[in-house]
Amino acid sequence: MPGQRSHWRLVRQGAGVALALPALFAATPVFAASGETAGHVSWLLTASALVLFMTLPGLALFYGGLLHAKNLLSIMMQCFAICCIGSLLWVAVGYSLAFDGTGSLLGGFGKLFLANLSDSYGATAIPENVFALFQMTFAIITPALIVGAYPERVNFPFVLAFSALWLLLVYAPVTHWMWGGGWLAALGALDFAGGVVVHTTAGVSALLLAILVGRRKGFPSHMAPPHSPGLTMMGAGMLWVGWFGFNGGSALAADGSAASVIIATHLAAAAGALTWIGAEWFKIGKPTSIGIATGCIAGLATITPMAGYVGPAGAMMVGTIGAAVCFGATLFVKHRLEIDDSLDVFAVHGVGGMLGSVLLPVFAQKALGGAGLPTPFLAMLGVQVLAVAVTAAWSLAISFGLARLLAPITPLRVGAEEEFDGLDLATHGERAYEHA
Repeated sequence: MPGQRSHWRLVRQGAGVALALPALFAATPVFAASGETAGHVSWLLTASALVLFMTLPGLALFYGGLLHAKNLLSIMMQCFAICCIGSLLWVAVGYSLAFDGTGSLLGGFGKLFLANLSDSYGATAIPENVFALFQMTFAIITPALIVGAYPERVNFPFVLAFSALWLLLVYAPVTHWMWGGGWLAALGALDFAGGVVVHTTAGVSALLLAILVGRRKGFPSHMAPPHSPGLTMMGAGMLWVGWFGFNGGSALAADGSAASVIIATHLAAAAGALTWIGAEWFKIGKPTSIGIATGCIAGLATITPMAGYVGPAGAMMVGTIGAAVCFGATLFVKHRLEIDDSLDVFAVHGVGGMLGSVLLPVFAQKALGGAGLPTPFLAMLGVQVLAVAVTAAWSLAISFGLARLLAPITPLRVGAEEEFDGLDLATHGERAYEHA
């Protein structure tokens, strides 16, 4: 979990659930920091900015370049709006549900609107308001990842309503299970920076929504190419850099542990990028810019759950394996199953996150330069598989329920004419380009 200051010691923090109404609107306390603590705080504030930068503009550009020009603004609007909604919900109730109390399934209500925060989070040197800010950026990017499954045909009101409810009913509970002292953490399940909490939840939910919303017209054999690979390359670069804060910030300290995490993160991204274009070169005869960008993200998603537990050699292997498996998953989902997960959210983020979570006990072994295992290998492997399986099942069940609940209120998909015109104009009354 974020904030493990030793390799395998789970940090928990209990808090009462009683809350006086006036405390809801109390000012967030200001905690003084000096010396070494100030360095840790500065790093986590920087990491928070980096993770937000991953969503705005990194993810928006990465996704936007892969679409038709007439839908660029729509995907950017979805990312921007989710950022706004997620921020407000996280402060109002999401953080409390995820990190308040010691319940097995869900947190309490003692920290609504960030009330009753402590001067430090658990055993760390980080004030809890700084920790809550950092976690807010994770709560923003996770539902934003899902929009890559259904662009160019999804109804904007559905995106807003689904994302808000999904954050509270899927993301917050799973965060509590893994990082807030819930039942999976008690079993010993590990997720350093989000292979289960972020990538599994978003990936499997995205696959389901891609099926429910339906395919784009012309999919899979008559689709126009991405309108701007250049934008996608820029977005991928921003995601790569931002991931230093995503994984490195999860050490909750400005020290050698954060440096080790960032090194592992960087090496996995580089290995993943080269592996993907190698596979493309073999299959289609050309290495593409979209391929190297996607391979980078596959390597990053796969290393995320174990970035604090593996060595440099292990990280290179993880990036290579992750990109190879995600490359195969992309072909399987789109060409064998013919599911229009448009921007490969499941095949890259979902498969990468689940794969990394399951392989954690393998690459954390000291023989491969890792931190070593806290329990016997098979026991550790079983717990990791359980965490992935339960999280995937919960995400699928709740996402399906939310889609069915919202369908009579707001359609999942726009009409055929709006889809033909493009969502920029049909939904937002604007164009990204004059010629679009």
